[in-house]
Amino acid sequence: MRLISFRTWLLPCALVFAASAWQPVAAQSAAASSQTAAGTPATPVAQPTDVSSMDAVMKAVYSVISGAKGQKRDWDRMRSLFVPGARLISVHAGKDGGASEARVMSVEDYIRRAEPLMEKDGFFERESHRTVERYGDIAQVFSTYESRHAEADAKPFQRGINSFQLLFDGHRWWVVTIYWQGERPDLPLPKQYGG
Repeated sequence: MRLISFRTWLLPCALVFAASAWQPVAAQSAAASSQTAAGTPATPVAQPTDVSSMDAVMKAVYSVISGAKGQKRDWDRMRSLFVPGARLISVHAGKDGGASEARVMSVEDYIRRAEPLMEKDGFFERESHRTVERYGDIAQVFSTYESRHAEADAKPFQRGINSFQLLFDGHRWWVVTIYWQGERPDLPLPKQYGG
């Protein structure tokens, strides 16, 4: 009698379990609207014009985070743009020039961190260049950004690249991830990304 190794048995079981727990995004968003984990707001219904195209959802993200000093942001609009479970990830140089570190946040983590700073100092971010790669219903977008404290500021205080991962579910566009890194003196933006 041949014995099956534990690893050989575990993989098919894990795949069956994962497949049975999987729900499409539309089902997730419907479930998220009706019931949520404690402390996590339901995913609000998006404005159709915000999610009708890849361009629209990206413009909506930049619009919702931008505003003058003292201006409240429409965080429900922000929440409506992101697939349930979405992540926002910032990359920072490690202490004393060490290895880069990623700070992984949920949409709610991002709101908690960003809201007081944006209201205190003002924050406007706009896209200055875009590179898109798409396959079927998924898209990867390198969106070069410029950040200012006031819309009229001549020079940005920060530039960098937002890497958007987007999903089209057959009806609308969703933001799955925004992963970004700011420009540094030792890491200038390359010409291919608008540098």
